[in-house]
Amino acid sequence: MIRTQTLRVFVTVADFGNIRDAAKSLGRTDSAVSMTLKQIEATLGAPLFESDRKHTLSALGVEVRKLARDLLREHDRTIERIHALAEGREGILRVAAVPSVAAQLLPEVLSAMLDEHPGIRIELMDTDSASIQALVETGEVEVGIGGRPAGTSGLQFVALFDDPFRLVCRKDHPLARHGRPLAREDVQPHRLISNNSTAGYSSFEGSDPERGSVLSARNVISLLALVRAGAGATILPALATRAIDEDLCALVLDDRSARRTVGFVLRQGYTPSPICRAFQDRIVAIVQATSIIVPLSHQ
Repeated sequence: MIRTQTLRVFVTVADFGNIRDAAKSLGRTDSAVSMTLKQIEATLGAPLFESDRKHTLSALGVEVRKLARDLLREHDRTIERIHALAEGREGILRVAAVPSVAAQLLPEVLSAMLDEHPGIRIELMDTDSASIQALVETGEVEVGIGGRPAGTSGLQFVALFDDPFRLVCRKDHPLARHGRPLAREDVQPHRLISNNSTAGYSSFEGSDPERGSVLSARNVISLLALVRAGAGATILPALATRAIDEDLCALVLDDRSARRTVGFVLRQGYTPSPICRAFQDRIVAIVQATSIIVPLSHQ
């Protein structure tokens, strides 16, 4: 078998036209280079040079140099890509995040990553927490950012921040005139539009079917359009209310449990790629620097 390093020695000698200069370039002794050439010629069963002075290639040597150059070029390119992947300069990062995080936190993070690592590619999916957990579990995405999975899910959760819920309604809605945090009794008489953002939280859902969540929407854009049309109010995480229209308002709820904990969702025992670790570090930094985000009340 002819090794890659053996071919590199041959090509270097062929390019310099003598052993002495080639050996100096390779950082090897003249005798070591000469021995390598003898080995490759013995393996091939034919000479690569016309004479011992090594300044003229044989017909076989000309063809071998062409092929060896192509192989070495591809080899070096592959090794460079391997190092780039290991250092996070190349690779694909697949992320799934809840819509509020995808819209409010990730644009700045992903833009900075692409500027710093132009060789990477990023695929972002925005969806609800249950779907995020399924995508992480099946390996379709490397990391998710969403709500806490169930304890039996087999997923790892790294908490980032608490996101309090807000009631979103039109500014001419009766609830907008209360001027204080809304209690359950304030909200119950009014129609609420349910959504997946508040899955597992129902303290403010009305028990009367005529007043409760007879209307639901998965997409935040559709949800807010329904609120603007007067179909009802809704409850959303505070992060999702940062960019609501001027004709809507986000009202504080008088309930300490009215919040979700957002964090990284990862496969149990999974070692993140270098580019994923860099992504996580940036998310942690931006969470610490964003004033609207509520510090964790618990880990």
